[in-house]
Formats: sequence, structure tokens, C-alpha cells
Amino acid sequence: MTETDADLIIIGAGPAGLAAAQYGARANLRVLVLEQMAPGGQVLLIDILENYPGIAQGKTGFDFSDDLHRQAVSFGAQFLTEQVLSIKKEGDIFSVTLNKGAVRTAPALLIATGAKHRKLGIPGEEQFYGRGVSYCATCDGPFFKNKKIFVVGGGDAACDEAQYLSRLSSQVILIHRRDRFRAQKAIADRVLHNPNIRISFNTIMKEIKGDKKTASVILEKTTAECKPSGEINEEAADAVFIFTGTDPQTALVSDVKKDETGYIITDQRMASSLPGLYAAGDVRATPFRQVVVAAAEGAIAAHSAAEYIDALRGQAY
Repeated sequence: MTETDADLIIIGAGPAGLAAAQYGARANLRVLVLEQMAPGGQVLLIDILENYPGIAQGKTGFDFSDDLHRQAVSFGAQFLTEQVLSIKKEGDIFSVTLNKGAVRTAPALLIATGAKHRKLGIPGEEQFYGRGVSYCATCDGPFFKNKKIFVVGGGDAACDEAQYLSRLSSQVILIHRRDRFRAQKAIADRVLHNPNIRISFNTIMKEIKGDKKTASVILEKTTAECKPSGEINEEAADAVFIFTGTDPQTALVSDVKKDETGYIITDQRMASSLPGLYAAGDVRATPFRQVVVAAAEGAIAAHSAAEYIDALRGQAY
């Protein structure tokens, strides 16, 4: 087999990529992880990670990510802070072009690029980003202590972030377009019983208004079918935190099968439709997106990649 820079290249250093780096390195693979930001991905934004098995007392997202990173490095994984521009496959080898034009090669590739926060696409959202509009409560919440804060969404992230913000302000309003949360019951129940959080179901945000910063929001009630009802009102607002889902970061891999929402489809071995290319974590089509799931998928992907490489080398067991 042609000599390459690594056996396994991992793009993305969230929980999936970090777990894969550890398992790949422990399997004696030459592992190279490419991440344009700090290792950890969206986990870095978690205030307290309380539902990861074995961490009974909880741990900050930063500390958890740092542990995963140091663990992977201790087993021999290599990390580069680089942006990936393109990927191509020639024969059995993947070539990954980096931001400064350098190219790294490997017979196996793991896409663990995760997903980015979905935007509402309403007037004022872009205009007031960084001036009252945010997608990260732990990053920007402290700027709005004791202020009137709106949170948009109904899943785990929205409820978790509203819970965090409620420790900074007694004026947190969580709006959701449906009549109930889609978050896990334990998470939703905490929000429903939090005296610092006012819940507004069957409500959508139509516009964010202000001058130099966020000053008010336009809200509209929805019908049972989640359609706008025409009942509109304006409320004062100091901040708007948006958690309405994510979009997978799959632009690098246009030639693999994806579902209708753009997530990469894999088999149970995390193998995509392109031989040698694997996907794990939030970028993959899965019914349940959690840190523990992403880490497990990363471990499976690394194990599968090791077996794939052995087969290429004629060393399959």
C-alpha cells in the first residue's frame, strides 16, 4: 500500500473525534486529528455535563474535553489546528487539503465535523448578533445578569441553556412553537418547575428589534398545527438565545449518501457509502444525539477503520 502521512485522519475534535483518536491510537494506528478550533467542539459550551455515565458529580464541558484530548495524546494521536478545504479519494488513498495548501494523506478518513446551530432567519437576527442575540448561553449569558432574556427552542439544548440562564436572571422566558417540549422528560420537568423561567408554548418569534442593541421582540401565537395564528404582540427584551436545532457540517463530502436533512448515512460500523470513509457524532444520521452516543460512535468508527486498513494491507484477521 502507498505510504501515507497517517493511517487514519479524523476531521473534527468533538467527543466523536476525540474518542476515535484515542481508540485508533490504542489500536496502533497513526492517527492525525484536524480541528480548526479548540478540541471539544460544542461540548465546550456545556456548563455542567451531568448525564455522562460514570461522572456522577458532573463536570464542565471544558474539563471533559480537556480530559479526552489529553487521553488521546497520551496514546499517540497527533493534533493539528487546521481548516480543511477539500477531500478527494484516488484509489485507496484519501487526500485532505488544508487551509495553507498542505496535503495530508491516509487510507481511512473519519468525518466528525458535527453540526452548527440553526438560525431562525428572522429580521434582526443577523443585525443584533453579538448585541443581544446569541447561540451560546455559557458564553454570553453573564452579560445579561438580571436582564430580561428570551430563549427560543424546545429540545434538550434550549431547556439546558434556559436552566443555566435562570441562575443569572429571574426573567427568563422560554418560547416554543409547539404545545410541549421535545426535550428529555427529566430536563423538561426542571424547566417547567423553575420559578425563574416563564414558559410560552405555541409561540414563535417573528422579529428582533432595537437600535444599537436588542430592545424588543415580536411574538406570534401558533395554532395546534404550529401555524401562525395572527395574534401578535411585542415584548421588551435584553437578549435572545436561540436553540432551534442544528445543521450538519457535510460540505466536505458531497459524494456520500445523506438523509433528507443532510446528515451522513452509515451502517452500524459507522461506514459511509464511500469505502474507507466513516462518520460519527452529530454529523451522522442518528435518532439520538448525545455526548455519550458521539463518543461511542467514534470508538466504533476507529475500530472499523482499523479493520478496513488491515484488509487493505492483506492482514485481515
